[in-house]
Amino acid sequence: MAKEPVRVLVTGAAGQIGYALVPMIARGVMLGADQPVILHMLDIPPAAEALNGVKMELVDAAFPLLKGVVATTDVVEACTGVNIAVMVGGFPRKEGMERKDVMSKNVSIYKSQASALEQHAAPNCKVLVVANPANTNALILKEFAPSIPANNITCLTRLDHNRALGQISERLNVQVCDVKNVIIWGNHSSTQYPDVNHATVKTPSGEKPVRELVKDDAWLNGEFITTVQQRGAAIIKARKLSSALSAASAACDHIRDWVLGTPEGTWVSMGVYSDGSYNVPAGLIYSFPVTCKNGEWKIVQGLSIDEFSRKKLDLTGEELSEEKALAYSCLT
Repeated sequence: MAKEPVRVLVTGAAGQIGYALVPMIARGVMLGADQPVILHMLDIPPAAEALNGVKMELVDAAFPLLKGVVATTDVVEACTGVNIAVMVGGFPRKEGMERKDVMSKNVSIYKSQASALEQHAAPNCKVLVVANPANTNALILKEFAPSIPANNITCLTRLDHNRALGQISERLNVQVCDVKNVIIWGNHSSTQYPDVNHATVKTPSGEKPVRELVKDDAWLNGEFITTVQQRGAAIIKARKLSSALSAASAACDHIRDWVLGTPEGTWVSMGVYSDGSYNVPAGLIYSFPVTCKNGEWKIVQGLSIDEFSRKKLDLTGEELSEEKALAYSCLT
């Protein structure tokens, strides 16, 4: 029996990440090779022509799973009936802009999109915020869409998680699929804490801790962390453009694991609404290690946190609390 199509919204769909993301969704990378999809693509009026070009290319690619495309600049039309919303559109920080100016622009964008999702999306719609500042944009969206369950609003830290996996795999010269259970704690910013204290690598003689195999705590507590924290800036320097294909791929990973579940014994990093676990202030969207089952995520509990890690968790939490205060000040 063929499955009913799932409606997936991508905002900022004519942009770089959107252009990389929509073919992945249409090919089944996000929801599986047997799940038909209808793509809803939203962008701002100045991008309407480019958005139509993306729609033309989707038609030309003749994706078997793609059962329809809505390409629009109207937020209500874009949000109507969607089951999954990937919020890529946002206002990027430009040279000479203060953080508050950027925050104020994004607060107004996410406020209006929250209202449209709340009123027009399908019940139990799952939301992933990609646009920066991702954690705080997700928090604003949650504030202005009170009927969407808090657990259904998340932000993307899977890109950082995947970057951490990649760095360990390169360092140890092992397959990236053999590395698991790194953690990204906190904000999707340069204060995030990539933590390998519980990470393992599959070896011919069984699973071994990353620390035991790397045998270089100075690297793991120093250069490894800063490389992951600053990888986005390094890619902009190299490409003269920000990460797009890796961000799109991570968005697919995030939704796929959330909807279809994480493998037994494996966790992933997701920016989720804090319940106070690990002494993180409640009421922030903060990246935690989570497992997923039956479309629900759950924070992994009981992991030991050493003194070095505790300071890092607190530091990124403080930044998120400051961002929250800044965002709320833009509402008054």
